[in-house]
Amino acid sequence: MSTLLSQRDNVERLMTADLDPAGGPSVAEDPIAQSELAALTRRFEQGHETTEREFGIVKSDLTAVRLQVGNLDQKVSGLEEKVDQLTEEVRGLNDKIDRNQAQIVGLLTALVGKDPDKS
Repeated sequence: MSTLLSQRDNVERLMTADLDPAGGPSVAEDPIAQSELAALTRRFEQGHETTEREFGIVKSDLTAVRLQVGNLDQKVSGLEEKVDQLTEEVRGLNDKIDRNQAQIVGLLTALVGKDPDKS
């Protein structure tokens, strides 16, 4: 806001300064120049207000995105833990399958060569 005030002060100085070296009317005395400067000042202030408003919107959106990224990061961390748990469970199942297959092979080996009619 202080930038806006200092720029307004510069416009005020320009409006009251005698800028015409040829001896014509100064800006302060010329009603057309006064109205043009006033219109330019209004447009500048409106543009500045719009820029500030849009900057606020962008800043707010950025804050929301940061929160969402934080939430997603927490969810990813939770998923990593679940994947690690599932990996351990699969390893356990693989070990169990290997033991069961070894038992089946052992039993089948023991049955080979035996008479199926004799128990």
